[in-house]
Amino acid sequence: MAREPKPIDELTIWDDAKAMIRKGRAEGIETVHERLAQQTPHCKFCELGTTCRNCTMGPCRISEKMPRGVCGADAHVVVARNFGRFIAGGAAGHSDHGRDLIEVLEAIVEGETGDYRITDEAKLRAIAAEVGVQTEGRAVMDVARDVMEVFYGDFGSRKKEVAFLSRVPQKRKDIWNKLGMTPRGVDREIAEMMHRTHMGCDNDAPNTLIHAARTALADGWSGSMIGTELSDVIFGTPTPRMSTANLGVIKKDQVNILVHGHNPVVSEMILAAAREPEMVAKAKALGATGINVAGLCCTGNELLMRQGIPMAGNHLMTELAIITGAVEAIVVDYQCIMPSLVQISGCYHTKFIDTAQKARFTGGIHFDIHPHNALSEARKIVEIAVNAFAERDAPRVDIPCEPVEIMTGFSNEAIIGALGGSLDPLVQAIASGEIRGAVGIVGCNNPKFKQDSMNVGLAKELIKRDILVLATGCVTTAAGKAGLLVPQAIDMAGPGLKKVCGALGIPPVLHYGSCVDNSRIMQLCAALANALGVDISDLPVGASSPEWYSEKAAAIGLYAVASGIYTHLGHPPNILGSTVVTDLAVSGLEGLVGASFFIEPDPVKTAEMFDIRIRAKRKALGLSE
Repeated sequence: MAREPKPIDELTIWDDAKAMIRKGRAEGIETVHERLAQQTPHCKFCELGTTCRNCTMGPCRISEKMPRGVCGADAHVVVARNFGRFIAGGAAGHSDHGRDLIEVLEAIVEGETGDYRITDEAKLRAIAAEVGVQTEGRAVMDVARDVMEVFYGDFGSRKKEVAFLSRVPQKRKDIWNKLGMTPRGVDREIAEMMHRTHMGCDNDAPNTLIHAARTALADGWSGSMIGTELSDVIFGTPTPRMSTANLGVIKKDQVNILVHGHNPVVSEMILAAAREPEMVAKAKALGATGINVAGLCCTGNELLMRQGIPMAGNHLMTELAIITGAVEAIVVDYQCIMPSLVQISGCYHTKFIDTAQKARFTGGIHFDIHPHNALSEARKIVEIAVNAFAERDAPRVDIPCEPVEIMTGFSNEAIIGALGGSLDPLVQAIASGEIRGAVGIVGCNNPKFKQDSMNVGLAKELIKRDILVLATGCVTTAAGKAGLLVPQAIDMAGPGLKKVCGALGIPPVLHYGSCVDNSRIMQLCAALANALGVDISDLPVGASSPEWYSEKAAAIGLYAVASGIYTHLGHPPNILGSTVVTDLAVSGLEGLVGASFFIEPDPVKTAEMFDIRIRAKRKALGLSE
């Protein structure tokens, strides 16, 4: 029997979310919370990971009474198969995003687009040098062409290792080589995972999990990293700037366009078209005072980092933003876009517009956007939004709050620049104990959690303990709404972190970008390890995804652990049906790669676990605890 929806106060910590859930229920609009109640209780076999649908001799369910599937696979093999495919799905998502950036770079190099250009030539040349491309005395397009070829090669099958392993400490690479975990090519590792988990192939759970780690590493150190680095090259490397967040960024007197998804390729063009004087004039002719582009999820993070556009919300705010009744268009690319947005848009005047052939939505308006037509198609989309302003039902508009200020734009280049050109001051601050360590809090919302309670609660607990927090993805909006992304947030930090961040004029929680930008955190960890002459696993650092839900988040967590970073999840993936797989994840990996996962739903207990780990790592480095 389906459960009743929870009381609104149990669903979220935010007043703007509560107001829109209440409005939606009053208007008869179903959201993720009602659908979760309908889907509960979930299938226990699926939660344990002990169902197998990989062939038609089944489907099979493994239990004490039925310990083997039709083919003979036991629970350990089935759980490992399912988890391996889960990781492959996540790695494919982020890495295909990275491939799209290579294709834009190719269009620039081949002269097939005038809408995109190389904005940060210095970064292109720096990357080229890292991946072995000659730069001295060469024209920028010649360098870009060779970089493009190197990165396309990272997706193939001809390499021994992906290009950005040049950033990885030798000690870590030696571990990967010994374990057979070195990522060779993005598509190769993903395809091999699908092959291994076909019936009759890899029937040894630990062996399957080693390749799962290899697949995740191909994402973290290639697909995602390429996505981040080429986005910087094409659209500019982020620098610190101020912006705003929450549903109050939606403007009652303006045409509101929300960009949603993960890739900046389309949204940058939407923003450019919305800023054109002719388009603004059309909006004003219909009674609006202007055109307001705001962000959702990681596409929002991309534009926030580089352009400072405001953030309307994270994953669980996407439906609620439309319920304000003031959104003329929601323009999406791909990933984490709930299909329900089409139905909720249909309850208002909102136009739902999809832009990628690989992510079509039944009932949406489709534009097939490519580098050669991006800006002209973006103008058509903005014009649709402007015309929709005349259809707005003013009495249904409810914007529940005023926006809060946030600081964004902390790329590694910006951090090094703020530190005077090197990481030495950061190393000294860690050595002195003013900054005891750092934890990246990343990832999603999940309606199984009270929205952002874990994301915010953990960040607050960590900074109290002089542990710097780096936030990406959906955690960004949560931290911003909680007042943690402004310099004044040092008043919530411990004395050491307060002193360092106060001197630099930065918050104790730094916005590090979208979810592909977790690669920035990996790069920073590698640079710190190289500076100290140690492995990444020796550093007093951690990673956390408190409210995760997606395949991509699992891949991120696994590449963090495989890189040597102690990693927290707020709830487990669907692996508890196998003691072999579970034990390997929470303890066995420690002896192989120097890190493991831990599961804890309480933010204070989680912070204590990180504190204990950081104390141990600092002691091992000969530093005060």
